[in-house]
Amino acid sequence: MSRPLITAIEIDGAGGDPGAWRGPEVDPRAVLTGELAVRAAQRAEAAGVDLVTFADALEAPDDVPDRVSVRLDALGLAARVAPVTQRIGLLPAITVTHTEPFHVQASVATLDHISGGRAGWIAEVSTSAEAAAVVGRRVPAPAAETWREARYVVDAGRRLWDSWEDDAIIRDAATGRYVDREKLHYVDFETPTFSVKGPSIVPRPPQGHPITAIRVTGAEALAPAADAELVFLPESDDVPTQVRVLRDGDRRSVSVASEGGRRSVAVTADAPRRRAGQPVVLVSVRVRPHAEGVGQLLGTIARWAGAGVDGVHLRPASLELDVPVIAEQLLPALRERGLAGPGERAGSLRGRLGLRRPDNRYARSAR
Repeated sequence: MSRPLITAIEIDGAGGDPGAWRGPEVDPRAVLTGELAVRAAQRAEAAGVDLVTFADALEAPDDVPDRVSVRLDALGLAARVAPVTQRIGLLPAITVTHTEPFHVQASVATLDHISGGRAGWIAEVSTSAEAAAVVGRRVPAPAAETWREARYVVDAGRRLWDSWEDDAIIRDAATGRYVDREKLHYVDFETPTFSVKGPSIVPRPPQGHPITAIRVTGAEALAPAADAELVFLPESDDVPTQVRVLRDGDRRSVSVASEGGRRSVAVTADAPRRRAGQPVVLVSVRVRPHAEGVGQLLGTIARWAGAGVDGVHLRPASLELDVPVIAEQLLPALRERGLAGPGERAGSLRGRLGLRRPDNRYARSAR
């Protein structure tokens, strides 16, 4: 293995188990104060976990017994966690189908500034009629169409992040000029569903481009995933083959697990290691180490590493019960086997993922 595995943890309410909030170890009020998320992120950071993700959804909550019927906004929760952490990456999920692209990029850029270069985001889509009704927007489109639009949103965001050159802020007290207006640029980006003129209202983020991630939830998401910098693949027997399509694009059929069944897409042959410009790939799995231990999970992670994935995205059933086990047992065991890097690693999220800071496209063209 050329480099240690990336480790990530999902924060979703009190945990992936809908009844996790009912445990005696949980103060149910802490779900809505953000304290559960803060505690989980701080424990993960202290153990050397590279990043946390924040789940979100647009659908209205259901009144189902034993389940948490509310959730905090993922982006707002990440902003709550940013000032009380120092090294760990923060990636909230944002549904782009019903969210203005200009506001998406500005919010993610702001998170990158306040976190000191540790931000990213998970671009998600919605084909749900319920979500469309909740926000009072258009009739939902098919998955292929929503993912096509998502690619436009990602492209627009990167262009808007580049609309400020890195040295656009001059803070010239003598002249009273804070910004060099010559170093701000229009993007003039048009798509079939929206257009953006720019420039952004937020200066270029510390990372240049915060990390853009895609969660592969169906066949239609694989092509957009190739444009992302970070990809989450659901645990399945198809993970090695899905890694191959993201690596070098040979055309062979593979199925992708999704809620609606299995779909076939075109993929490649052997599983090569990631090359420059290719996305970092993590396999995403639900875990209950407080009940099941870490022994079997260690073996499974080792097999994923052999399949060519770059890391693991753990989705704990209970934040209060599982994250301490991950921090105190799983991470040390992974390090003993050479599968995880040292815990004390600072710097930007791009640096932790082994990704270079991108050049500014408009600064190049203006010279």
